[in-house]
Amino acid sequence: MNKFFKNYRSWCGYLHCKSIVDQFPAGADRQQLKLLYIGLYLLIWGEASNVRFMPECICYIFHNMANEVYEILFANVDLVTGGTYLTPHGKESFLRDVITPIYRVLREEARISKGGKASHSTWRNYDDLNEYFWSDKCLKLRSPMNPNADFWNLNADFFVLSDEIRSASKRSKKVAAGNWKPKTNFVEVRTFWHLFRSFDRMWIFFILSFQVMVIIAWSPSRSLTAFFEEDVFKGILSIFITSAFLNFLQASLDIILSWNAWRSLKLSQILRYLLKFAVAAVWIVVLPIGYFSSVQNPTGLLKFFSSWAGDWWIQSSYNYCVAIFLIPNILDTLLFFLPPLRRSMEHSNRQIVIFLMWWAQPKLYVGRGMHEDMFSLLKYTMFWIVLLISKLAFSYYVEILPLVGPTKLIMRMRIVTYEWHEFFPNVSYNIGAVIAIWAPIVLVYFMDAQLWYAIFSTLFGGIHGAYIHLGEIRKLGKLQSSFDLIPSAFIDHLVPLSELDRITNFTGGSEKQRIAQKFFKVWNEFIRSMRMEDFISNRERELLLAPDSPSEVSVIQWPLFLLASKISIALDMAKDFKRKGDAKLFKKIKNDCYMHSALIEFYETLRDILCDLLKDEGDKRIIGKICYEVEDSIKRFKFLHKFQMGNMPLLSVKLEEFLKILVDGKKNDSEIIEVFQDVMLILTQDVLSNKILDNQIDMAKQKFKNINIQVTQNESWRERVVRLHLILTVKESTINVPMNLEARRRITFFTNSLFMRMPKAPMVQKMLSFGSVPSCKGVIQLYSISWINYP
Repeated sequence: MNKFFKNYRSWCGYLHCKSIVDQFPAGADRQQLKLLYIGLYLLIWGEASNVRFMPECICYIFHNMANEVYEILFANVDLVTGGTYLTPHGKESFLRDVITPIYRVLREEARISKGGKASHSTWRNYDDLNEYFWSDKCLKLRSPMNPNADFWNLNADFFVLSDEIRSASKRSKKVAAGNWKPKTNFVEVRTFWHLFRSFDRMWIFFILSFQVMVIIAWSPSRSLTAFFEEDVFKGILSIFITSAFLNFLQASLDIILSWNAWRSLKLSQILRYLLKFAVAAVWIVVLPIGYFSSVQNPTGLLKFFSSWAGDWWIQSSYNYCVAIFLIPNILDTLLFFLPPLRRSMEHSNRQIVIFLMWWAQPKLYVGRGMHEDMFSLLKYTMFWIVLLISKLAFSYYVEILPLVGPTKLIMRMRIVTYEWHEFFPNVSYNIGAVIAIWAPIVLVYFMDAQLWYAIFSTLFGGIHGAYIHLGEIRKLGKLQSSFDLIPSAFIDHLVPLSELDRITNFTGGSEKQRIAQKFFKVWNEFIRSMRMEDFISNRERELLLAPDSPSEVSVIQWPLFLLASKISIALDMAKDFKRKGDAKLFKKIKNDCYMHSALIEFYETLRDILCDLLKDEGDKRIIGKICYEVEDSIKRFKFLHKFQMGNMPLLSVKLEEFLKILVDGKKNDSEIIEVFQDVMLILTQDVLSNKILDNQIDMAKQKFKNINIQVTQNESWRERVVRLHLILTVKESTINVPMNLEARRRITFFTNSLFMRMPKAPMVQKMLSFGSVPSCKGVIQLYSISWINYP
């Protein structure tokens, strides 16, 4: 109920009408009523066609039809039988009587727009029509589904089309009240003054800051400490007069830019514009009078204003006027730093709160309470404080201060005639020359804010991006070093909590293996999709894929492109660590998780393959004895002492030959046995120490002739052999896989996206539909719970 009717309840509260879904008569089955309301809403939404793009219109239709359902269930009682009865509306009455009139309005407005080429003020789009239902005027429309009314109120201004308005205006020079319907809240007026009105706070701040810096730079000390000098501070107080004139310009632009929408504005909104204009006009008179009356020994225009003020104005009155003038700004600043309070006030539908917020901004249905949290506002404010301090410091010391001295010198010069008298008229103080040298500086002063913003955005964005690991994986070389972190990032962001519990409680394997196995399912689908689009080759696909099914290996089975050359590198390292001891060798191997995983997986998989291949129990016991010696020597840190590392490359070559024969599957039994005997011969005579062979079965007499050739036909067994052969033989560097640039871009983008800050993924059953249009016929729309939860 809360998800379905959240917008409807908000709409009812905004229009101060009772919500139908919250009315439950005594003795009524609440669950049944809720199901009826939900079903009614879904039926309306499903048949609404393009009206779906007008959500408040949908709320209005549901409000009327839910009210009718309520009356049918609890008011229309048959006097004879005592049961309820339905009012017949006919077949397809909803489409015919409800949707069609609205659709005609949409169709005509689309025709009038001429494909979007017509003037914005001459036609209404979806938003303009939807805004009609933000006002209680929409409640005057009579629903055709109401048995007491047969039609919509087609005389309402909602159904009066824009072309009818224009034609009626041409005939009668005016339209009767209630017969026109222009834009609801906004009509676009294209003018360059939008450059000021859209960024009015920035322009006002820069203009006032420029005035303050010029006053300080003009002082005798020309230092920032001059701000606290009495004469300089009095001059700085004049910025409030400048602010009053700028506010008057802002109020005037509000009226001019909204003039075309005044026909449809509420009286309260029009009154707000007029009062703001009147208050701004009063301040541009009061503040100059108060300031000029406080100046001692005024001359010229200052003397005129001082004499006009007379004795009724005391010097301190200007300070009180400034305090009153700043009250709206102070309150606005407090609400800015208290977003929870402002959010609750904007969402409130109480008349007293609406009246208090009325002066700050007009009340609209959408956009209310859209404020960031206090921590985000603090970061945003600190960013702009640092930026503006840097910008103003640069402007003062580099742009303004160096020009003050030359300006004073030019103003003291007395030039009778100019060679270019058209540009520099004969006026006092050489004002033309002063304007010529200050104009570029003023222009740069207002424009370099973009440069400072670009610099600070780059610095702060880079720091923030590095903190959240944004774009951390830029090359495939970095992908290899960070790939072990990707499964956990995938689980944290894209696996619901309930699903995560199911993965954690799954029996078998370590927690890291279970997490990696869950991620590998998505990773493999991603790699296969690139192969389907022919971005990678079959060879690259095999190197990038991870095993689909879990195995009995005790480590994570990483994709092969991460394990390339790890075996050969480990063998070379082992030859150099003969004198350094086992502990340092094992530590260095474990520092590389991929090398450690490759060695463990190769050893355990080879052991299982040999045990499956051999039939004779004696042969299996020999393999088991060798494996025991390997594991025991590793535990006791005597591996380098019991095994000859110098002969391990020879064993590696022979194992590669043996695995290649098994992969091909075309050799006969004798060839497999012969190569396998060579492997065992090298292992027992060249790799194993002589001390291991003491008191053991004579290995020379063991021929390993009895093998299970049938196991080579097993598909899962062959997959393990193929992977084992690739681990041993693949030498490609990670940087070369894949070769296609688009495939590399997709892989880095996919892995980077997992480290981005994102909300937790909900369960599939709790997700709402992303589309606003139903799917076509023949598309499966119902899925079983088992299919959705299939891992």
